[in-house]
Amino acid sequence: MKGLGWRYTRLPCQVEDTPSGEDGEEEEEEEEEEEEAAQAPAPEEPAEPQLTEASQVLGASEIRQLSLHLPPRVTGQPWSLAFCTSRDGFSLRSLYRQMEGRRGPVLLLLRDQDGQVFKWTGSNSFFVKGDVDSLMMGSGSGQFGLWLDGDLYHGGSHPCATFNNEVLARQEQFCIKELEAWVLS
Repeated sequence: MKGLGWRYTRLPCQVEDTPSGEDGEEEEEEEEEEEEAAQAPAPEEPAEPQLTEASQVLGASEIRQLSLHLPPRVTGQPWSLAFCTSRDGFSLRSLYRQMEGRRGPVLLLLRDQDGQVFKWTGSNSFFVKGDVDSLMMGSGSGQFGLWLDGDLYHGGSHPCATFNNEVLARQEQFCIKELEAWVLS
C-alpha cells in the first residue's frame, strides 16, 4: 500500500490558552484586530458535504462538525461511500477491492461495539501500513495507534508517537461494529 501524506488541524478544544502580555500590548492588538474583523465581511460558511448515502457511523451534526476541520481542497466536494461493513461485509480484502481505482482523499470512519468513534488526537506525521492480514495507522515503541485485523472484526489501539495519543477506545482491544470508507472528491 502506498504511503499517503497528511495534514492535520487542531480542533478548537485542543488549542491551549496563551498567556497575556505584561504591558497590555497584546490586548490592544487584539482589540484592533477585533475592530478590523467587525468591519470586514463575514466569512462564508463552508458548504455542507453532500453524501451519496447516509452514514451509519456519524450523524448529520457530527458530519458538519467534522467537515469544518477538513483541508480546503475537499471542502464542498461530495462524499462517496466506497465501502461499508453493513453493505460490503467484514473483510479487509473487500475494503481493498472497493477502494481499487478510486482517486482522492479517503476518510475512514469506525465505531466499535462500545459506541466509541475514533478521532485523531495527535500533532505529528501520520503513517499507514496495510496488507491482506491487517491495517495499521500510527506507530511508536512497537505499538500502533490503530490496528484492524483482516476480518475487520477485531481492532486495537495503543498510545503511539505518531498521534501522541492515549488509547483511542475504551479498551486497548475492541470489536468493530461498523466501518465506512468515504472518498472525498
